[in-house]
Amino acid sequence: MNINRFEPFSLLNVLQREADELAARRLGPASSTLTGESLSDWMPPVDIVEETDRFVLRADLPGVKPDDIEISMDKGVLSVAGKRAREVCEETASVKLVERTSGTFHRRFALPETADAEGISARCTDGILEVIVPKQAAVKARRITVQAA
Repeated sequence: MNINRFEPFSLLNVLQREADELAARRLGPASSTLTGESLSDWMPPVDIVEETDRFVLRADLPGVKPDDIEISMDKGVLSVAGKRAREVCEETASVKLVERTSGTFHRRFALPETADAEGISARCTDGILEVIVPKQAAVKARRITVQAA
């Protein structure tokens, strides 16, 4: 007896991706450059935590090599992109089910003005990407005395 898991939202994701691809083909390559995003094959889940002195972004990227990850910061937008290679099955293997996605991904996050773009660091351990975005030191308000002329 085979057990099949029904996931209705997976069908919506496939439909959305196909609609995006169709729109990109009809509008041409300029459509993806206008929005600043390219089509992604999959979207890794991300957690963002704000601490007192920094923001911490953690993304689940199992099977993605650190060399295949690109992180950039431009005009207050943090971009995380990369690719996961498709596993090649042996010719004698009979594939019954494929749920793990492969291909490219691209996520963008708008950061607040308090983010220090120069101090951003990243590391990838056990398939979890951790991006540390330190906060800028807060500028303290100061009182200015008015002198008589």
